[in-house]
Amino acid sequence: MGPVINKSSYKDFQDFTEELSQAGNFLTGGKVLTEGDLGKGYFCAPTLVADVPLDHRLWKHEMFLPITTIAKVSNLDQAMQIANDVNYGLTAGFYGSPEETKWFFENIQAGVTYANRPQGATTGAWPGFQPFGGWKGSGSSGKNAGGHYYLPLYMHEQIQTNIE
Repeated sequence: MGPVINKSSYKDFQDFTEELSQAGNFLTGGKVLTEGDLGKGYFCAPTLVADVPLDHRLWKHEMFLPITTIAKVSNLDQAMQIANDVNYGLTAGFYGSPEETKWFFENIQAGVTYANRPQGATTGAWPGFQPFGGWKGSGSSGKNAGGHYYLPLYMHEQIQTNIE
């Protein structure tokens, strides 16, 4: 895994992991990496945090860093309510049975969605294969770049009536 994008993100990683250390339990990571060649860049350990209360602000904040929070839920309905209770909706992924997958696609509020994808659940669209765009604060139009309805967004409709 490469470094984070810049010094600001490196600092954000440190601030977020400090905040999360007060709220949950690190299963792995939580540290910047400074040994050897890793000290020559903005390297951060991939971080997995459990037991963060579901009302913690970072559940709804896009960190854009190698930090993932996980939580136990009572059922799929509760999980869907939590997943949709955000201001963003770029990508979403799910693993489940065919019936559960159908339910997921019918209920998730995101622009690019996956089910049972072995490469990872929410890593974004496959360039050249899928359109890409989000819902809510992750997109301005709800139309995916490269999708069937994208180009018409830039076209102007004109009704002409000529009565001679």
